[in-house]
Amino acid sequence: MNSETYLDFCFVREHAGEFSNLIDQLLTELFKGMRVNWYLDEKVADGADVVVAEIKGMTRFQSEEEVIEHIETHAQDEFWCYLQGFKMFVYPNGKGCGSSCAGH
Repeated sequence: MNSETYLDFCFVREHAGEFSNLIDQLLTELFKGMRVNWYLDEKVADGADVVVAEIKGMTRFQSEEEVIEHIETHAQDEFWCYLQGFKMFVYPNGKGCGSSCAGH
């Protein structure tokens, strides 16, 4: 069963421009065949290119650990060179509605 998946990544490198294009290519390869979308926010700060990637969609992952395993197995070396931080949330479907419908 698919899960709602929310991932945020922060990528940094020395300023060279066009960083979001490279990150888009890396994410396209990493999440090939998955129903996810992302928004990339690129900035230049203190001589560095910074891209924050906000990714969301439906995936086959059932936990954050499964996402990490997929990334460790499928991410290109460049992904790891630029990745500076991340946070992720995976909400498996079919496990009840949690606190959002506590009144039911």
